[in-house]
Amino acid sequence: MGRRAKNTRIRPTLLSRKHRKAPNAALSSKTSRTVINRHHTLQKKLAQAVASGDSITAEGLEAEIDANGGLEWYQQASIAGQSEKRGGDSSKILMDWIKEAQPSKKMIDLPSLRLLEVGALSTTNACSKSPIFQVTRIDLHSQHPDIMSQDFMGRPIPINDGEKFDIISLSLVLNYVPSPAQRGEMLRRTTSFLQHTKLENPQISALFPSLFLVLPAPCVTNSRYLDEKRLINIMASLGYSLHRQKLSSKLLYQLWILKNQGGTLKFKKEKVREGKRRNNFAIIVE
Repeated sequence: MGRRAKNTRIRPTLLSRKHRKAPNAALSSKTSRTVINRHHTLQKKLAQAVASGDSITAEGLEAEIDANGGLEWYQQASIAGQSEKRGGDSSKILMDWIKEAQPSKKMIDLPSLRLLEVGALSTTNACSKSPIFQVTRIDLHSQHPDIMSQDFMGRPIPINDGEKFDIISLSLVLNYVPSPAQRGEMLRRTTSFLQHTKLENPQISALFPSLFLVLPAPCVTNSRYLDEKRLINIMASLGYSLHRQKLSSKLLYQLWILKNQGGTLKFKKEKVREGKRRNNFAIIVE
């Protein structure tokens, strides 16, 4: 028998389709990491199969993702990983940076600012508890009534400043986007949602409008195609300037300030490091 021809009719990556409901049992740290890493691996392979037009492989991977609990099980593991008991609330870092800029006054004295939290999993994290933020929460497949089920890439671009935001949070979201080009487009799209709000305090004003970006550290520290310098150049091309960052053993936290509209500079997938043990995380700006 000859080789079976590939079916070129490919369905899009089904990030938001319904999956088998995840169990409610509490997850250990080890189990959470295993679920998250496995889901990321399968989604990456699925994106590659879709891009190459291999529908047979894509359907098999979709079935495997479903068998592993799908997006709901991944979200359950992510929620467990971000629980306060495990110190996983990344928004604590953001709030610490804001407090450092406002050392002599209470947070309640600050003006009300609009925050868009993309990929929200909780309504009780540090930024949600802060009196300075009016939080709009969205996620591909919400598990909470106060989190809107919505794809950020499909969210209508606001026309008026009153519909825009002072800050956007992409905490462990960009690494979930399946392709480098889609990651670049997501970063570019954030600039259309930010507004310049006049604030009396110059130290606080310097923090907005902004993007709070959290990535797994190896995406920048151990990638063949992305390092800190290249990320800074990519973000600068979009109009962003790096204001603060913190690198832990697992995560990279960054606060980017939107300074201008950016330009037309393009970034292809180019090697910045050599080595067999590097990962292939990349961001493309077209």
